[in-house]
Formats: sequence, structure tokens, C-alpha cells
Amino acid sequence: MKAVICMLHSNYIHSALAPWYLLAGVKAYGLEGISAEVVEGTVNMDVEAASERIVSRKPQAVGLCCYIWNIAFIKKLLPVIKAALPDAVIILGGPEVSFNAGSVLDELTQADYVLSGEGEKPFAYLLSALYAGRETGGIPGICCRADGAPVVKAPYCPTDEPPCPYGEDYLAALGGRIAYLETSRGCPFQCAFCLSGRGAGVRFFPLERAKEELLLLAGSGTKTVKLVDRTFNADRRRAKELFSFIIDNYETHIPNGVCFHFEIGGDLLDDETLALLKTAPAGLIQFEIGLQSFHAKTLEALNRKTDMHKLKNNIERLLSFRNIHIHVDLIAGLPYEDRDTFAESFNTAYRLGPHMLQMGFLKLLYGSPMREDPEQFPCRFSEEPPYVVSATPWLTSGELIRLHDTEAVLDRLYNSGRFRRTLAYVLERTDITPFELFWNAGALLAAQIKGGISLDDLTALVFDYFSTLDGVERTALRDHMACDRLATNASGKLPPSLRVLDKRFARTVSGFERSAGHERQSGVRRGYALLYSENVLVWVEYNRKDLVTGEYPIRKYPMDDG
Repeated sequence: MKAVICMLHSNYIHSALAPWYLLAGVKAYGLEGISAEVVEGTVNMDVEAASERIVSRKPQAVGLCCYIWNIAFIKKLLPVIKAALPDAVIILGGPEVSFNAGSVLDELTQADYVLSGEGEKPFAYLLSALYAGRETGGIPGICCRADGAPVVKAPYCPTDEPPCPYGEDYLAALGGRIAYLETSRGCPFQCAFCLSGRGAGVRFFPLERAKEELLLLAGSGTKTVKLVDRTFNADRRRAKELFSFIIDNYETHIPNGVCFHFEIGGDLLDDETLALLKTAPAGLIQFEIGLQSFHAKTLEALNRKTDMHKLKNNIERLLSFRNIHIHVDLIAGLPYEDRDTFAESFNTAYRLGPHMLQMGFLKLLYGSPMREDPEQFPCRFSEEPPYVVSATPWLTSGELIRLHDTEAVLDRLYNSGRFRRTLAYVLERTDITPFELFWNAGALLAAQIKGGISLDDLTALVFDYFSTLDGVERTALRDHMACDRLATNASGKLPPSLRVLDKRFARTVSGFERSAGHERQSGVRRGYALLYSENVLVWVEYNRKDLVTGEYPIRKYPMDDG
């Protein structure tokens, strides 16, 4: 019997563990005589092309991994597969079908089974039963139809560790893309908007397994190993040992340039772990820290317990080390969070100075307590994936639309890292808060920014807009924007909106390059600009960027006034 396990990504750079776990499960738990392979694609493919990848293998069973980003595509794909393979058994699994299996079986008639919950054993047992002609009713997590009606089972939540998914086929298919690693499964917390806490708590895989797989993926050719543990440091001692292992093995068993990305609870870091993290080589570690909100009533409603004072203090300490990229998350649309309280959360997060401030929007996922209890959590949301909230009792639909515009500007100006000096200058010179700056800019600029504007045109747009703000001096603004451009764009050239025709420029650059210690190195590009608010020449060499911020260092040289 031949089975295909299909994973459709949102774009090529992503890989996924789910299909490879299922493949490992077939090898570990399935009967001899069953073969399986993973087929990958993206939702940007033509449906017929995606179908052909599956159909060309001539499988007797097809498993499809279902998520919010690919379920709409899968719904289009199913009839095409079924028409080409009318006798093949089609099995759906994943978070997008695990908690609504009954309605999925009613709607998607081409699907024969829905696998609810963790799939390594149930998928293998189902294939074995089909191969051997046995009944499937006793297999945990397997939902099907009986007399045309759905028969639904609870999501399967085992207590043992899953088989290793990192076989030769996985490593060959990875091709340098982001590699995902799981060293624990589940979550110790039960936040109302999340699915990760729906199981029986968190279970940690053996430390030696985690270390072996860390080294395996680090040597796979990828540049980023992303840990998918929902709260990596839920066990402080274990997390500290793995951080230490990564640091100790860097540039020996872990190649130079590999980065490890972790989702952590910022308030769970202790002094010992912080002291260790301070020693990490720059760029080796990235942290994603979910703040979600700083509003106490919101956090209480979400069943989210966070020591906010410790959280803020720990983020500030991590940033002070200047060796770890810090990414923090806020969610708009949470209960009891209105525009003003969200603005307070935004301002608090922004002033911490993270390298990235992600502004997400609440999604009402199948299986989340917020979706299952609309009386406690009343809100309107899209019926189509990704089920984004469109209005709440605390935020109007108009305010949420404005927040989407705010997010668009935040991403292009702050999270891109291309306007950090500019934003700091504008906020210093005006009386407005960070939230007001992006809220107001979003109202005026978002439509143009969302239209695929070039960096040069974006720079001109931002320059003209910020120049109109009270307190902003146009010459100083131009100088800050020029420094930002040189530090983040290796072309070494300023865009037209920031160029100034000045006969002193060529003379100053020539004198600088003739001065002792400033000779141009062969093969190294430089960028220059005159700053008129400081009367200096700034220069950049594009040979070594900061591994945390991604910037090239800006240096200054006195300008010739002659």
C-alpha cells in the first residue's frame, strides 16, 4: 500500500514538521508492506499542478495537513484529487480540522477520515487497518462517517514522545530552508485564544534527543533553526542547559552563522539564565516574547498569568546585552482592550526598544476557548480563515481597520529596521506618543504603503510626511534619514529625496580617503553623506554588519568648511 502525505506551505521558505512526523510514525508503527512519502508544495501553486504532484505517485491513501493558511486551497484541491484517484482514501489532519471534525466531514464529502489531535500513531494505525482490511473504529482520534453521519472522537493526546522526524528524506528536502525543531510538546499555560494548552499539559522530550537534533539541524545547511516549543523555558533548568549547549558548541559542532529562534516566557527568565545569555555570540540566538497585552483585566480574562514588572525588566536586560535579537508580540482585538488600553500596551512595548514589535490581530481558531464560549468572549470575526476578529464590544470595526493601517506602517518603518534613527528623532522632537505616531501615519500613508511602494518612494513619502509635524526640523530629519539609509542599504547611495547638490561633497570625500587610516580597501563598497545639522561627513563600509540589528556601523568625519 502506498500513501502520500501532502503539506502545502504558505510560501517556499517554510518547511514543516507535521508530514515528516507522520512519515516517521508510519515507519515506526505501521505494518510492513506500507510505504509513504512526503509531497510538498505551496498555496501559490496552480491547483492542477498541486494535484499532479500527488496523483503522479498513484497512492492508495492521501493525507493532507490542514492549517488556516492552506485550508481554502485544500478545499479546492480535494475534488481534483478525488476525480483523478476515485478509489484513494483521503485523510485530513491538523489543527484546522481537529476540533471541528464533524462539520468538516459534513462539508468536505471527498474526505474519508479526519484525524483529530496528534497523528503519528493514529495515522499509522489507520493505514495498517486499511491495508489489512481491519475495522478502524478502535483507533484513537480517527473520525469518520457511519450511515452517512459523522462519528467524532476526542483529539488524541498521548503522553509518550513521538518518533524522530529527521530522516534522510527530510534533510534532503529541507534545501537550506528554515528548519523547525520541537523539544517539547504542549504548553503549561491555557490562554483562551490559543490551542497549545488544549492537551494534557507539556511533555518534554529527553535532553539527549534534543541535543542530538539541535546539532543535526544546525549542520543541515539551514541558516535558521526555529524551535517550535510553545514556551521553551517553561522548565528553567532544562532551557538553561540547552542554551548552554548551543553556546558551548558554536563554531565547533554548530557552524558559524546558524541562528536559533526560541519562543519564550520573558518573565520566566532567572538571573542565572540571563547571565548565561549575556555570553552568547552575537546573532546566535533570537527570542520571540509574547506580551499580547499589558492590560491587567485583559490578561485575567485570557487566563494569562504574567509578572509584568519582571517581564519588562528582563526584556530591558536582554536588549542591553546587544547580542540577541528580541521580537515581542502584541495582539489587537483581545477582550476588554479598547483603543486607549491598546495604545498604552503599544507604547509600553515600543519604549522597551525591541528589534521587532509584531502587531497581530486576534484570530478565533477552532478549538480555542474564545471561539467555544461566545457569551464570555463576544466578538465578530470572519467566517473564513484565518478568522480574524472584525469588531468587539471594546473596539469598533472602524478602529480595527485603523489598527490594520497602523500595523502596515509599523512593519515598513519600524520592523524593517530601515528608519530607526528617523523614528527616534521624530518622537524626541514632537509631543506625540509612539502609538499616535503610527496611528496617524497609518491613516495617511497605509494605502500607498500596501500598494507595493519602492523603498525610494517610501523614503520620499515618509520624509514629506514627517516634515509637516510640529517640532521636526527638515534639515535634521533629512540627516537622520540619510544615516538610516546608508546603515541599512549596501548600495551606498542616497535616494533622490535625500540628495543635496553640494560642491564640498566630492572634495570632503577625497580628503577623507587620502587621510591616514581611511584609505579605501580593495573590493569594499562605501557610502557617504554630508550631514548639515552636525557639519560632518558620515561614512559606512559594507563589509561587516551588526549580527543583531542587521545595520552597518555609521562613522563620522569633520567636514571641510573651506
